[in-house]
Amino acid sequence: MTVYLDDWRQPAHLGPVDDRWSHLVADSDEELHAFAERLGMRRQWFQHRPGRPHHGHYDLPERARADAVALGAVEITWREMGRMLRARRAAPATTGGGR
Repeated sequence: MTVYLDDWRQPAHLGPVDDRWSHLVADSDEELHAFAERLGMRRQWFQHRPGRPHHGHYDLPERARADAVALGAVEITWREMGRMLRARRAAPATTGGGR
């Protein structure tokens, strides 16, 4: 499985952190949560909404980008991320994968 990191780099102030933010997604929620935990991220930071399981992600600050890449995150463009999420939304629902 693969974890992906886009190049969105949106400036924002989230909680106590003022940084540029990108999206961290994976082929499955389980893989994404495990990866985020290795980065020191909290599970409650997972962004998801009922009805949009294909869009679950973590917002990753720029200051953690090098660590994510060192752990194996694959850097992609935000356009590639968008295409990937649209393809997931169009795919038939599967059981057990969380996506």
